[in-house]
Amino acid sequence: MTLPNRRLLNLAGFLACAGMMGFALYAQYFLLLDPCPLCVFQRIATILLGVVFLLAFLHNPGNAGSKVYGALVTLTAGFGVGVATWHVRLQNMPKDEVPSCGPGFEYIMDNFALFDALSLIFKGSGECADVVWRMLGLSMPTWVIIGLGGLGIAGIWNNFRKA
Repeated sequence: MTLPNRRLLNLAGFLACAGMMGFALYAQYFLLLDPCPLCVFQRIATILLGVVFLLAFLHNPGNAGSKVYGALVTLTAGFGVGVATWHVRLQNMPKDEVPSCGPGFEYIMDNFALFDALSLIFKGSGECADVVWRMLGLSMPTWVIIGLGGLGIAGIWNNFRKA
């Protein structure tokens, strides 16, 4: 049995990321679930991962170049899984330890220096700890861990294998 070529699997990775973003936008605009600051960073990671897959598909590099894309997949998927894991941690904190609600993402980015903004975002806020949507008992950041983790593993395998 022959496996699909590397290029087609990179296209599939891009389409999966586009599907994840499509669902995020559906949840925002039709289910009326506003993204918290950590959700925004998970979206950024998903978009970046999709861009890496798309570039790998369009470029269709040889073995050496595909390893560069594999490394970029590792970084972007790892970043997204890390942010989502932090988000799940906040969601599972005891209520008395949850940080108080803070300003929104746009306000933070407009009014604070970059490193101060990142520090505020990753400390989390009360809104990041709220679980307002579940599917099969899992919160949205948990699904992001599954999605980006699976895409990361598949992308690493695909781009590090011999053609």
